[in-house]
Amino acid sequence: MKPAPFRYHRPRSLADAIALLSQYSDSKLIAGGQSLGPMMNMRLVQPAELIDLNAVAGLDFITEKDDFLEIGALARHHQVANSPVIKKHCPLLAEAAATIGHYAIRSRGTLGGSLAHADPAAQLPLVAATLGAQIVVHGKRGERRIAAKDFFVSMMSTALAPDEIVVSVRFPKAAAGDRHAYLQFSRRTGDFAIVAVACTLQNRKLKIGVGGAEGKPLVLEFLNEKPETIARKAREAVDPAENPRVPALYRKELVEVLVKRAVAKCLNSN
Repeated sequence: MKPAPFRYHRPRSLADAIALLSQYSDSKLIAGGQSLGPMMNMRLVQPAELIDLNAVAGLDFITEKDDFLEIGALARHHQVANSPVIKKHCPLLAEAAATIGHYAIRSRGTLGGSLAHADPAAQLPLVAATLGAQIVVHGKRGERRIAAKDFFVSMMSTALAPDEIVVSVRFPKAAAGDRHAYLQFSRRTGDFAIVAVACTLQNRKLKIGVGGAEGKPLVLEFLNEKPETIARKAREAVDPAENPRVPALYRKELVEVLVKRAVAKCLNSN
């Protein structure tokens, strides 16, 4: 299929992009287009105005600060997965980004686009929530910094105002001795996960992020508990919707299995 007719805009600055968003209520932003493109082709969304961010300079940076990494919204998944700085200071993010789709998708898809799209099965929203990232957005009223736990509202729904654009994301640096694990289960390589689990271990405190089981990432914290206990509690905490292709019980069982494996990986890694 082909998309419904739309008008195309290619702003050269962030200010121009925000002005276009404010001017046109029936508009969509496009960066990598790996999610929006197929949705438009299937006419699941039919924006009257399409605002392309790719000509806006300076949004694909990776900057190291004292205690966090700031990554521009137009950084591609491939860039995130292969950045030496990210691999060193935020290895969970790099590992998860490397599992996104296929190479062609990773070469075009963007960090900001993935977060704004807020697919509950996507890797980057899950990692952002698990690590407690801050999403930096700009709009008519200036800059806002939104904690990931508040940014994701429900399935494909965020706290972004209609005129706001994700410009960067701040991920806390991993401390010396921190451990992590990322596991996902999907039908085929490159598919969205039926369930994904991100795990971090810092000073005996485990943070478990679960994606794909509910409308947004679920983050749980544990201290000094056995992997089997943590896995059981994670299973009890999730409340998946029934689906004729993927029953809720199956997702809950996957959560238990993947959490147990992720925790064991964290505890046993050097």
